[in-house]
Amino acid sequence: MGEVVEVGESTEGKRWAITWDGFADELKKAGRIAAPMVAVSVLQYLLQVVSTVMVGHLGQLALSSVAIATSLTNVTGFSLLSGMSGGLETLCGQAFGAKQYRKLGVHTYSAIFSLILVCPLVCILWIFMDKLLPLIGQDPLISHEARKYSMWLIPALFASAILKPLTRYLQTQSLILPMLCSSFLVLLFHIPVCWTLVFKLELGSLGSAVAFSLSTWLNVILLGFYVMYSSACEKSRASLSKEAFLAIGQFFRLGIPSAIMVCLKWWSMEILILLSGLLPNPKLETSVLSICLSISTLHFTVPYGFGAAASTRVSNELGAGNPEAARLAVWAAMFLGAVEAVIISTSLFCPRNVLGYAYSNDKQVVNYIAVMAPLICVSIFTDSIQAVFSGVARGCGWQQLGVYINLGAFYMIGLPVGAVLGFVAHLRGKGLWIGIVVGSVVQSTLLYLATSFTNWKKQAAMAKERVVDGNTE
Repeated sequence: MGEVVEVGESTEGKRWAITWDGFADELKKAGRIAAPMVAVSVLQYLLQVVSTVMVGHLGQLALSSVAIATSLTNVTGFSLLSGMSGGLETLCGQAFGAKQYRKLGVHTYSAIFSLILVCPLVCILWIFMDKLLPLIGQDPLISHEARKYSMWLIPALFASAILKPLTRYLQTQSLILPMLCSSFLVLLFHIPVCWTLVFKLELGSLGSAVAFSLSTWLNVILLGFYVMYSSACEKSRASLSKEAFLAIGQFFRLGIPSAIMVCLKWWSMEILILLSGLLPNPKLETSVLSICLSISTLHFTVPYGFGAAASTRVSNELGAGNPEAARLAVWAAMFLGAVEAVIISTSLFCPRNVLGYAYSNDKQVVNYIAVMAPLICVSIFTDSIQAVFSGVARGCGWQQLGVYINLGAFYMIGLPVGAVLGFVAHLRGKGLWIGIVVGSVVQSTLLYLATSFTNWKKQAAMAKERVVDGNTE
């Protein structure tokens, strides 16, 4: 008990020691952030699930149009805002660790203004969705309905421009419980409101979009009131000032690569689904790969929480000038992510022969899912690993490195390998998914190597420079 496993010297010349007790203590700190963040992520994901399920009772046209609209609005809008707000995990996390509390409020204002500036550009894309979708082979009627649904999600987009920075503001201070409570209350609000608008007021699929927008704004209001009046945010609250506008450039330098890092992976999965439509028996291939993507997306809500914990702990410790504590936080989060990956992968692999029945009664689809199950389990494992290392990258400010890694892993290796296996080797959908698995393995390996060879003393010095001087280089 208390055995020393590693000894060295800190940036201040003081000796440090990592013990099993210290590792266990760090696991507790990471767990206290990760567990509620997992719940928050799942609850927020369920908003879209509830909306889709209710629309599914309206008929095939409504369901297909909403499914396409949801996919495209996520890819082009909500994921973009979420990715950009990842810049705050560096700025706010390190400022909090350095006890520069006022800068958290300043950076959050900067992020909100920056995301609001992006929203009109996204709205233009959504407005012309009915013109763009037929160009990629979609039915004109489905495209028209998808555009109508997307238009009613525009209020939710602007709400997300405020909500995403608020969640990062709270996350970097380890204030997760307020987000958990607000997400739970919003889901309780969303279910009856969505049902009322869709069925009672007979607004159909548009009622689902209106309900989602109302629920997103309710979440903004709840968290906004907490930030304004809670004593926990007293030190980090800041009044709106010129400084917030001057810091927009600094936010964009981290926010843009952070968004690209997130979107590159997301876009590669959507390209995969589009490619499946070119295979023989496209209906079967697209259905199976859509189910695989659905399983993978649902699972990612879990390791996202571990990535958030890694980002928060690493950025806080680097900002506080504790490089070895930051390094310990990385491996504690990695341990939690690996354990989660093994549990989930095993849970999916064992019932692989009946897993498909959760999505379809078609025997052909069920058998195909059973064949794909081992590959799904591998991708789930790599997703858990990369989620943690991506969190480390955001905590350190390595977003630009993450862009290069994701670009190379998925677009230079993953997708080409998938295309060759799917079309040339005639492995069809299985070959396409193998390509994504290969890309994920490469991505996880490169992120692991980048983390393993990191000079943590240098990272702590860069964090100090970033917080004090506003330098992001």
